[in-house]
Formats: sequence, structure tokens, C-alpha cells
Amino acid sequence: MAATYELYIKPTCPYCQKVLRFMEAHGIKIALRDISADPEAREKLVRVGGKAQVPCLFIDGTPMYESDDIIAHLHEHVAMA
Repeated sequence: MAATYELYIKPTCPYCQKVLRFMEAHGIKIALRDISADPEAREKLVRVGGKAQVPCLFIDGTPMYESDDIIAHLHEHVAMA
């Protein structure tokens, strides 16, 4: 069964933009949660992950931080191109 992904971001975050550029270049479409516009998303990020750091990729509900780690995971497990 395929994993469920959610990417928590802020549009002004350069590390988030780095992940989003990678996703666009590789045709990856996953749910995006903008914590600057969605208080519930921010609350979940803090409640589950313990901090409001972005980007954060939730993989089946488990948080992964750091843009390079997120890109490496997406490249290995999700990228089609």
C-alpha cells in the first residue's frame, strides 16, 4: 500500500520552496498544508511533531524535517521522472 503524504510549509520559507521546486520538477503532487494560513495545520504540526518547523513531510502521520532529507525521501519513494 502506498504511503500517505502531507507537506507542511510556509510560502515564504526558502527551504519549503526548495522542496516545492523538486516536487514540481518531478511531477510529485501531494497535499500541502500552509501553516501561515491554516491555524489547524500549525496546531497539528506542533502537537504531533513537537515544533512549528517547516518544511515538514508527514509520512503516514510521522513527521520528517529538513529539506534535503525530504527531497531524498521523495526522490527514492515517490519521484516518477
